Amino acid sequence: MKIPMYKIVKLFFLLFPAVSVMYGNENEQRNLTFCEAAELAVSSSADLKYSYASQALTEGAWKWGMRVYFPKFSFNVSENDRLQQIGTDSFVKNYGISVDQLVFDGGRIYMSRKLEKLELNLSSSKLERMASEIAESAITAYRNILSSRAILEIRQAALVVLDEQRRILNEEVQLGLALAVDLENADINLAGAKLDIFSLQLELSEMERQFAELIGLEIMPELTEKVDINRSVILPAAMLAENIAKERNPELEEIRHSITKKQAELKIISRSWVPNLRLSGNFGLSGQHYPLTHFNWSIGMNIDFSSPWFQSSIGTQSGREPPYDKTAMIQNNFSPLPDPASSLRKDQAKIALALEKEKYGVIIEQIGRTAVTAVEKCAIAEKKRVLAIEAAALGTKRCRIEELRLNLGQITRINLMEALNEQTQ
Repeated sequence: MKIPMYKIVKLFFLLFPAVSVMYGNENEQRNLTFCEAAELAVSSSADLKYSYASQALTEGAWKWGMRVYFPKFSFNVSENDRLQQIGTDSFVKNYGISVDQLVFDGGRIYMSRKLEKLELNLSSSKLERMASEIAESAITAYRNILSSRAILEIRQAALVVLDEQRRILNEEVQLGLALAVDLENADINLAGAKLDIFSLQLELSEMERQFAELIGLEIMPELTEKVDINRSVILPAAMLAENIAKERNPELEEIRHSITKKQAELKIISRSWVPNLRLSGNFGLSGQHYPLTHFNWSIGMNIDFSSPWFQSSIGTQSGREPPYDKTAMIQNNFSPLPDPASSLRKDQAKIALALEKEKYGVIIEQIGRTAVTAVEKCAIAEKKRVLAIEAAALGTKRCRIEELRLNLGQITRINLMEALNEQTQ
């Protein structure tokens, strides 16, 4: 059974104090893997915490909405004291309870609650995607740091070699075996290499700071993962990737929800003419002295019709006031042409539904083509990776050949340094 991501996030928030204890003091440096970085980023996200709290409140409000199906009670208490200069004083006390129960509304409340549930499900999906995106951003930042560190190591190693070549070139200049201009060119190359290293160090420092902030730590942890550039990638077939994209794409999911929402709205509008039926009951005690001995009761039924062309409310009520009195009441309120313009709402709902379906057809085709193109681009990137590894190996061989040519006197040492720079790139 698949557990929604937002429920996993909820459980993680509840267990986060225990996780903190397990890891120890956050100011102490720790080893960090891809999975741990993703978990820390999710647990440290204030936006995700707020979104989850908002989701929980919304779900709670939706559950309390079940109250609409149950009877509504109201209680009233009153005392009417009248003191008269001429006549008998009166002290009337009234206690009453009223009950109102919806019996039938054409399913409009049910469809409205179903629509709200769809909104909650969509919100949960968005929350799950939000958590996944935060985790993915942490992993991406992790990989970028590893990449930048690898590049920095290559540049620093190349700088050591270039510095050694510059030292040898300086000795050759002093012995008259090389020109002073070559030494100046070597100094320029060294200065450029040092500037590149300094820039990389600044960028890496900022990346590490942002990464530590993303995962909620004050000190940069020790990164234990390694990126294997020699590992090949297995890509899915284009048709399979297209089907997966059409099934799981968040944009398509939102449009499917929008279509379902428009269908529900059309049903609600189509059933707006169906009358509402409500039952009501009242019971009261009254009298001038305690205990109150006079009581009355009544039951009634209300039927409400509503349409663009007429609006009517019919109510009937019957009751008794023992020992002798009986009551009965019938009333009808009728209003012609309350809102004729609303008769167009059904046509508007149909047009909106047709538009959403048309948009869905267009977007699903675009997403399918995008998925196929993405697989093709990944295949090209995989070929570029293989070619880059081969090019790096050829560059190493070229540097060895250039060293041999230098020893044979075919090139100058500055040419060798330029070849080393190209190999570093």
